Amino acid sequence: MRIEKNLFLIGVPIFVPVALVYGWLNEWNEWVGFLGILLVGGLAGMIGFYLAFTAKRVGQRPEDRLDAEIHEGSGEQGHFSPWSWWPLMLAAAAATSFLGMAVGFWILYIGMGMAVIGLVGWVYEYSRGDHAH
Repeated sequence: MRIEKNLFLIGVPIFVPVALVYGWLNEWNEWVGFLGILLVGGLAGMIGFYLAFTAKRVGQRPEDRLDAEIHEGSGEQGHFSPWSWWPLMLAAAAATSFLGMAVGFWILYIGMGMAVIGLVGWVYEYSRGDHAH
């Protein structure tokens, strides 16, 4: 994870000065661009810090070593549920929420309710039914 960490952490000393120069060039009249670039630098720093923290905990992966073989990266990579319909429900909830912000604010409440139902369903998917643990 060393390469990933460095890719994100290099963004902090790039984006923060760029944000300051941007703010100075437009005489601090336009705050959205300045804050947006500054927040991108902060987000890159947070992701880089997380990757550095995880790299210390996990150690070197086969991708980090030059002498690694392909078979060293094989095996289980995580637990995924390919038959789950809950991400589709959450996507529909997000689309409904954005529609509510554009068309009518009352639609946003419907989208938020759909999001709560979808999130609870996704979290408890393996607690009931055929795939209960």
